[in-house]
Amino acid sequence: MKVTRKESTRRRHSRVRRKVSGTADRPRLAVFRSNQHIYAQAIDDTQHHTLASASTLDPSLKEDLDSGSNCDASSQVGKLVAERLLEKGIKQVVFDRGGNLYHGRVKALADAAREAGLEF
Repeated sequence: MKVTRKESTRRRHSRVRRKVSGTADRPRLAVFRSNQHIYAQAIDDTQHHTLASASTLDPSLKEDLDSGSNCDASSQVGKLVAERLLEKGIKQVVFDRGGNLYHGRVKALADAAREAGLEF
């Protein structure tokens, strides 16, 4: 039986989630990548609460982007989520790549968040 790409991503994500969890001081920066958009949210796993989020569907970003599925859009999302976290006084996060490989759009988001001031 052949393993689908979605199943492979799910398995990688469950492996990552065994080790990565977020707290109020150091939330988990979770990334979800679809074919057309990218989403990032900072999650406190102890309280099951989302502290900040950003995506290519945000009204502040949507009008500036011509496409939500490229590295430029991902870097703007990373910058926006970092700004929102820094406003709340959170500087350190744990990065959760969501089962995706760490390259392309996921890497662009992470690099932009680091440049904006987040530490991970």
